[in-house]
Amino acid sequence: MDLSEIRNYIDSVDRELVRLFEKRMDLCREVAEYKIQNQKQVLDTKREKEKLEKIMENTANSAYRKSSGELFRQIMAMSRKMQYQIMSDYGMMEKVDFRQVDAVEKTGVKIVYQGVEGAYAHEATLQYFGEEADCYHVQTWRDAMEEVKDGRADYAVLPYENSTAGAITQVHDLLLKYDNYIVGNVFLKVEHNLIGLPGADLSKIQRVYSHPQALMQSDGYLYRHRQWQKISMGNTAESAKKVLEDGDPSQAAIAGKTAAKIYGLEILDSDIQDNDLNTTRFVVVGREKIYTKTAEKVSICFEIPHESGSLYEMLSHFIYNDLNMTKIESRPIEGRNWEYRFFVDFEGNLSDGAVENALRSIREEAVFLKILGNY
Repeated sequence: MDLSEIRNYIDSVDRELVRLFEKRMDLCREVAEYKIQNQKQVLDTKREKEKLEKIMENTANSAYRKSSGELFRQIMAMSRKMQYQIMSDYGMMEKVDFRQVDAVEKTGVKIVYQGVEGAYAHEATLQYFGEEADCYHVQTWRDAMEEVKDGRADYAVLPYENSTAGAITQVHDLLLKYDNYIVGNVFLKVEHNLIGLPGADLSKIQRVYSHPQALMQSDGYLYRHRQWQKISMGNTAESAKKVLEDGDPSQAAIAGKTAAKIYGLEILDSDIQDNDLNTTRFVVVGREKIYTKTAEKVSICFEIPHESGSLYEMLSHFIYNDLNMTKIESRPIEGRNWEYRFFVDFEGNLSDGAVENALRSIREEAVFLKILGNY
């Protein structure tokens, strides 16, 4: 046969496959109706495993056995997704327990951030809540989460990820440990400046203080001044504060313009970061499970069975519901070597049917699921 004849036969086989696929899905619809009437779960792991083994055994050509197993794994996954949708239509699936609000309250609230005045977290707080925000600082990210949990603060502003350094994994872990939820986010362009005492001479600088990440992000500039001693500090604003308190004109700090303004320091050189597009995303975290009508991003965390294909099947719920996943991070699970939980961001609003269906499906099949927020 020539190529055109082969393709005609393939088209004929494909038409038959589509016909049989539709027939199978119709039967799966009846299965869903039966499960609804008899209050049975959609996923039957034992039955699916036995079914796949049987299909592979019945594949005459051994070269196709693995492929036939993969084909029917996908067909069964599509069947489950349809069954979840049907059960949802009947009100059989658990509702998402988040409350929709018109807007996140930004006045008359108290906000906490980690660091000291002038830190980038302080800048992000003012950018989101306004220059008159009633805010205060604590020493650690955990302290900030505790302040919100115990009601001393309404919201905390925490760094979530950086466009060059990646995820702030400690904050991801804290969002899982605490009953606090993301209600908003703010993007802050990182603009590092070399700041010193008023009248300080750039040519006489000997020591530079800053957060390790700021030092790393200004590596190109510091390489050109490699005679300077680089000293790590807890954060950028703390470095600026030290320069002021020491009163030594041979010392400088790498920090933002807000820190320079607050501590009365002078900008000796501006925009010294290696990457002008470097941006940090901060999240606004509160105690209540709320989201706005205009929220467009959902953050979740889930754990999955430790077996081949389980992550692929979990992510297929986003594909099936036409949801765009924008981020995925993995974190090791304490006490379980080489097992991981996953943090995922995707586009959508909790009031969308597709989002509801995806989350219900994931909840049914995941070992654990937490919705971190919709914002």
